[in-house]
Amino acid sequence: MKRFKSMAVLTAGLLLAGAASVVNASALEQFKSFVSSTKAAKGEFVQTQVKGTNGDTPKANKNSSGTFVFARPGKFIWTYSKPYEQVLQADGDQMFIYDKDLNQVTTKKLGDALGSSPAAILFGSNDLEKNFTLSEGGTRDGLEWLKAVPKAKDTSFEQITIGLKDGLPAAMELKDSFGQTSVLKFSKIEKNPALSATSFKFVMPKGADVFNN
Repeated sequence: MKRFKSMAVLTAGLLLAGAASVVNASALEQFKSFVSSTKAAKGEFVQTQVKGTNGDTPKANKNSSGTFVFARPGKFIWTYSKPYEQVLQADGDQMFIYDKDLNQVTTKKLGDALGSSPAAILFGSNDLEKNFTLSEGGTRDGLEWLKAVPKAKDTSFEQITIGLKDGLPAAMELKDSFGQTSVLKFSKIEKNPALSATSFKFVMPKGADVFNN
């Protein structure tokens, strides 16, 4: 339970993909174009969690990877395929967290859970500046970086940075209040793919244990 709950916290906000093609624009300009023009997207990700070590060189855990698809507002499927299979899925009303190895499903109401979470940037509303203070984060690793600081004090994340290139988010870093950073790299992003009305309907796995939060 502890393993997949921590993943859920990280990835409810770890998805960020798709953007308008804005060459030589600032990170903020690129990202605002992405938000305003992207109703849905899909792609692939690699995620690495980096632990703080009291001033020493940070230590990176093993990578996890998978695919994602989202449609705003509040619909997404975030699928881990390696090192183990796990699915986070939301239909606009509820979120389902499925751990295949344990055959367990945890459900929760979306409600205000998006709010100031990193997830709100991807599949929340377009009113980002209501919940985040946005600013330029400079250039690094060939990307233009945007800094997003949650305005709410009770969020698990202190800061979110998003690296953009040619109008597409290419990376995201999420720093939590415990000094850990989750780093995501995105690839094969497809903007506004064709999705059916039932694309985000969760089908309960046979025999799964269900926990309601």
